[in-house]
Amino acid sequence: MWDSISELAQRKRGWLALVAALALIAAGAGIAQGELSQNGDLRLSFDGGFAPLRLPRDRLAPVDFEIEGKITTTDGTHPPPLRKVHIALNGNGRLSSAGLPRCNSGALQSTSPAGALAVCRSALVGRGTLQATVALDGNEDVHVAGSILAFNGRRGGRQSLLLHLYVAVPVSATLVLPLTITHRPNQRFGTVLSGIVPKLAGGLGSITEMKLKVGRTYSTGGKRRSYLSASCAAPAGFSTAVFPFARGTFYFAGGRKIVTALTRECHVR
Repeated sequence: MWDSISELAQRKRGWLALVAALALIAAGAGIAQGELSQNGDLRLSFDGGFAPLRLPRDRLAPVDFEIEGKITTTDGTHPPPLRKVHIALNGNGRLSSAGLPRCNSGALQSTSPAGALAVCRSALVGRGTLQATVALDGNEDVHVAGSILAFNGRRGGRQSLLLHLYVAVPVSATLVLPLTITHRPNQRFGTVLSGIVPKLAGGLGSITEMKLKVGRTYSTGGKRRSYLSASCAAPAGFSTAVFPFARGTFYFAGGRKIVTALTRECHVR
């Protein structure tokens, strides 16, 4: 009798482990997709991820992360300008700039990408691209494309990520978007980047797409460090974890707001 009970218990544990594994696989099946959210006629596509996907379970390792956002309207009209962003990253990651050179936003004002790199290359931590539209009275929107450089910096005495946004056509223009970094230990989303978006073309312009990749390793004090690092907190007995990777809150002119989140997976190495 006891042998039968023991055998049934083992079978039950085996089925539970199988069900849990299948749940992880099913949840991971869609993790490479971005999230599409909507408020009225305003749509936001939010996507992102990190690399490498294989990470230690019990210690941090260097990673890069990518974030992408695209803003459209259902009827093709000019979207309202983005006014404020708030991006929160999972607490199993860490953003640290100890020993890394800093740039300040004043040094980046009115500079081309070449000029920005000339004064702040040592603080560079990422690159990206952007697209925008400018609404002109009586004319079709003018579409512009540009580049993004991301620098380690400080603003108001707080750690910041300084985004240098540059467009060259139809006229050259530079915007500096400081994202203040807040650390929240022991929270699901432990690192928060937030900032107010400067007006483009006197408020007539709207950013419609941004892609940004951030990550850097560097040496300081004889030690190798990483601007971004993470671990894979998979449950005991599992080699894969599915987790909330990022949550974005986007505020637009006119008072509208869109909140969206991304789920991703990692693998224990």
